[in-house]
Amino acid sequence: MPRFAANTSFLFTEVDFLARFDAARKAGFRGVEFHFPYAWKHEELERAARDAGVETVLFNLPPGDWAKGERGIACHPDRVPEFRDGVGQALEYARILRCPRMNCLAGIAPEDADPDQVFTTFVENLRYAAIAAGEAGLTLVMEPINTRSVPGFYLNTTAQALELMREVGADNLKIQYDVFHMQIMEGDLAKTIQAELGDIGHIQFADVPDRHEPGTGEINFPWLFGWIDRVGYRDWVSAEYVPARGTVEGLGWLKPYL
Repeated sequence: MPRFAANTSFLFTEVDFLARFDAARKAGFRGVEFHFPYAWKHEELERAARDAGVETVLFNLPPGDWAKGERGIACHPDRVPEFRDGVGQALEYARILRCPRMNCLAGIAPEDADPDQVFTTFVENLRYAAIAAGEAGLTLVMEPINTRSVPGFYLNTTAQALELMREVGADNLKIQYDVFHMQIMEGDLAKTIQAELGDIGHIQFADVPDRHEPGTGEINFPWLFGWIDRVGYRDWVSAEYVPARGTVEGLGWLKPYL
């Protein structure tokens, strides 16, 4: 059976952020992920997870200025020092939270940058972050994101992620496979997950087209969850969707797995 985690940046927003760890556990989740930990003290987050009895399974490297629309800086040639400082900051949070993986957001490609330089920068930043994560015993993942939700995002497909992995050459660099983004960009979810199972380090999901909970769109999630289990994926599968109603009211999809 898949191990389900809750993305508390999207779910349980009816309560304050630190209270979402306990809300997720009471709803039946054993793991939590979130976009960014940096607005809170390490100790606050560690205590919230420990008291709730949940594992912190993922968060993102610093993204630049999220409020101004930045969605990562790993592909920005002029921000390499800032990116590397962010890796160090993220590793400190991961150490205290005992979080086994971090996601590197490629970012929106700068319009005026040379495409070859953008590619080289992203590869070098991924390699730097993967080496640093590896030294700490962690996995680094990168997430292809669809061009409808984030126009201009640099990393969009599984094939592109696999090419980057070959260029970087780090065993602890994996794909964060988000079912929502990949259904929009390429479809063929089941066969892709099966074929690339060894290169997938984390799975997230939301239904298409509106990024709500399973059962609100076009994806047959009961079948897909069963398939993920049958092909041998044994890591976390994270709910990263916007509840169509309240969070708890939309958790009917989870009940068969509790």
